[in-house]
Amino acid sequence: MQFEWTALRRTSLALALFACGMMGSAWANNPPPRPDATTLADQKDGDRARAGQTLSTPSAAEQHRLPPDSTTRQKLELPGRTLAFTATAGSIRLFDDKGEAQVDVAYTSYQLDGSDRTTRPVTFFFNGGPGSSSAWLQLGNAGPWRLPINADEVTPSISPEVKPNAETWLDFTDLVFIDPVGTGYSRFVATGEDVRKQFFSVDGDVNALAVVIRRWLEKHDRLLSPKYVAGESYGGIRGPKVVRQLQVQQGVGVNGLIMISPLFDYREFDGTSLLQYVITLPSYVATAREAKGPVKRVDLADVEAYARGEFLTDLVKGRADKKATARLAEKVATLTGIDQAVSRRVAGRFGITDFSREFDRNNGQVTGRYDASVRGFDAYPESSYPAYDDPSGETLLAPLTSAVVDLLTRKLNWRPDGSYKLMNSAVRQAWDFGRGQYPESVSELRQILATDAKMTLLVGHGLFDLVTPYFGSQIVLDQLPAFTAAPRVKLAVYPGGHMFYSRDASRQAFRAEVEVMMKPAAN
Repeated sequence: MQFEWTALRRTSLALALFACGMMGSAWANNPPPRPDATTLADQKDGDRARAGQTLSTPSAAEQHRLPPDSTTRQKLELPGRTLAFTATAGSIRLFDDKGEAQVDVAYTSYQLDGSDRTTRPVTFFFNGGPGSSSAWLQLGNAGPWRLPINADEVTPSISPEVKPNAETWLDFTDLVFIDPVGTGYSRFVATGEDVRKQFFSVDGDVNALAVVIRRWLEKHDRLLSPKYVAGESYGGIRGPKVVRQLQVQQGVGVNGLIMISPLFDYREFDGTSLLQYVITLPSYVATAREAKGPVKRVDLADVEAYARGEFLTDLVKGRADKKATARLAEKVATLTGIDQAVSRRVAGRFGITDFSREFDRNNGQVTGRYDASVRGFDAYPESSYPAYDDPSGETLLAPLTSAVVDLLTRKLNWRPDGSYKLMNSAVRQAWDFGRGQYPESVSELRQILATDAKMTLLVGHGLFDLVTPYFGSQIVLDQLPAFTAAPRVKLAVYPGGHMFYSRDASRQAFRAEVEVMMKPAAN
């Protein structure tokens, strides 16, 4: 959940070089600290460690330290089976190249009891934002317990009690949910702006997540297990980059990458890019057709062909070609059901906010951006400036936050101080996307698939997601080299929005795809 493409920022070259250059050396060999040790004798390539020097722990670090890991035995009664597993809620501390503590990264893991660790897969999850915790994927999709998050029914005041998740992935893979720095209970232990600039950046964030994954594998003796990485939304930027870091910097191979409603390239949303209109059109039309009855991707074949063909051709001709502009505006209005006059005014080029306000204006409602099939009211319908909450997103924040805090503190007996940050806008505001560029992970996606010929990629999307439309991923995957052809790379599209797994049928179908993906590695 939570992809914030409007949050792109420009920063100075000095900061960009600092983030890119420092993080690799600082974390490439980050050691798992021994609970009773204060030396860095176990840190590789450390001159001070070889000299046997001790480090006094900064008082600030101890003051902000998360509590010790809590490990509990759990049993889950599900239809047709019972799952006995070990749950751990805890954290991994990261250090800089001087051995000084920087951050505590919180995680929640679930490992099935009695399984063979050499063949049992383990999957690492993170959400997006940047600034979002992993609670969305844990409690909405793959974890042992689930909270209904179908935004058309959920309100902030519903009960946040979680129930056993019949579609948990724990049947076929162990699960590790990671909250990046600044989200969940993950926090800084070092002070100062420099450390924040390091972690709140594209490269710094990726390097930190790769180290956390490697450290968890070492800590739990799982280096021999088949490994998978799953990311949602901005996780499309993180995922390929994290896998690349694991491959070449951390010495960890990854069997498969699972992308859920991902964005692979910010340039698709550049204000000057015509591609943004191409990739959103099928989701606009899916929304219009869904209002009249159930829709599957196959029902949009005509729209996808039009978007790739005549629509794109007329877009390229521009407004200077009045016939092409009129033809495009008329066709888009017909496909979406939006008033012809409105379509002519924007020349058939509907931004997400334009579509959200105009699609159901006659009924005084707006569509969600994360799920355009969800409707809500515009608090300021008379305003020319959109000032409404997303009906498919904001209603979920209260119950999901309460649910994850209750799970960690009551069920898993882990009680950090401070507030749980389900979504932290301060992270997005401070994020360094890189000077003069839009982040993309397509380069790393090509590299990781080329480096490991056995690695697989599964991408899942919802038809009604306007934030990261499925057709954008389709276009990206279509450009990959021939060696990535099916069955190595697969795109699956389901009824639903950004969190398409909130719909029972879509969640069940995607789970089945993931299970098939992991079977070869487990056998």
